[in-house]
Amino acid sequence: MATTKATLVFVLIVVSVSACQAAEKHVLVTIRTAAAIAETDDNFICATLDWWPPNKCNYGQCPWGHAGLEKLDLHKRIFHNAVKAFSPLRIRIGGSLQDQVIYKVGKSYKKCTHFRRKDDGLFGFTPGCLKMKRWDHAMITFGLSALSGRTKVGTDQYVGNWNSSNARDLMEHTISKGFKIESYELGNELCGEGVSGRISAPQYAKDMRALKKLVKQLYPDPATQPKVLGPAGFYDKKWFEEFLRASGPGVVDGLTHHIYNLGPGVDKEIIHKIQDPFFLNQVAQTYHDIETSIKKFGPWAPAWVGEAGGAYNSGGKGVQNTFVDGYWYLDQLGMTSSYNHKVFCRQALVGGNYALLNTTTFIPNPDYYGALLWHRLMGKTVLATTQYVSPYLRAYSHCSRTKGSLLNGKPLKPTKHKRIPETKPIFVDSYSLIIMAPQSIMFATIRDFEAPACA
Repeated sequence: MATTKATLVFVLIVVSVSACQAAEKHVLVTIRTAAAIAETDDNFICATLDWWPPNKCNYGQCPWGHAGLEKLDLHKRIFHNAVKAFSPLRIRIGGSLQDQVIYKVGKSYKKCTHFRRKDDGLFGFTPGCLKMKRWDHAMITFGLSALSGRTKVGTDQYVGNWNSSNARDLMEHTISKGFKIESYELGNELCGEGVSGRISAPQYAKDMRALKKLVKQLYPDPATQPKVLGPAGFYDKKWFEEFLRASGPGVVDGLTHHIYNLGPGVDKEIIHKIQDPFFLNQVAQTYHDIETSIKKFGPWAPAWVGEAGGAYNSGGKGVQNTFVDGYWYLDQLGMTSSYNHKVFCRQALVGGNYALLNTTTFIPNPDYYGALLWHRLMGKTVLATTQYVSPYLRAYSHCSRTKGSLLNGKPLKPTKHKRIPETKPIFVDSYSLIIMAPQSIMFATIRDFEAPACA
């Protein structure tokens, strides 16, 4: 009987020097290849661009500079090349202030000014303005304002139907210019108990149906029709399940939720949490619960992590823009893939203390290269992978995206012409041991592997 030969890639992450306790032992990693356990989107890796202005400050620091969408210089060579290297990079445009964004297009807007500090404003700012810009080498998920037309009741409840006039103007402008939008997402962190505002699940479902109708009307060709995503907030079992029931099939194309499982950015324990496998395991319950809710109430709406920055309020300074953050980030990519999440959007591409690119120079931080390697190597088919020697060693396997074998064998930094460097492989005998140093991350590609799931 013929066997199925395939190429697969597995990621090994040694999250702590405690793993050295097992250094003298051989680690048996078992990969079950007969069938897949999950499947991601072809473009699983995603990064966000946020609206925060330079005076967004927390804990006595203001780490956004000109990285917010109002000020961001899209024409810097290193920025352009960093995005282009993914060909394409999925980018989610949104964030806390998106529900106060007015689109300067058409006739539906009355006034369009920059964001300004306002103590009693949503997230401490006034409404702000978006001028039209074009994005190349990217798949855009555009976060729409969901509060237009609503009335605030009490401290944080918003009632009334969504006014789609300004959103329609934006879409019509986008279509007229030939700009490509992969998906539209309605609102940001307004589900469940909300963060600074909230909308009931039945009302949100009604507004999602209105958005879907608008998208179908303006994009009649199913081949180019953008997806509709929501609700872009923290998972609340009762709210999410009511939302799925009320919206019904054929409306929500992706159920987006947010993850900030490392706590506040000021927490001095972040670096220890990142290297604690028992802490990292805790968020798996959320991914499992979302997967269960979808199976029961909305199998047509696969899960997306629409925003994940690790630590909230702009991330952990001196930690999340360094190599150590890769233990958290790559572990999250592997974990969410295993729980059938289609997309993982990292907060942020640039800005704050958790960005893939340096906020001022746009030079890639270490996690950028982790994202790039995952995007280039890891295919969408997820395989069950186990090892029982040490909890400090994490292992995840996917069928390979490519036919070749790539591995980072050199220091990664942009060339003198600000281009993203090649990721050249190291080739070794397929029967040799894989030796890893403590506190390291490895992508290994195995060719001619008997893996029916990868056929």
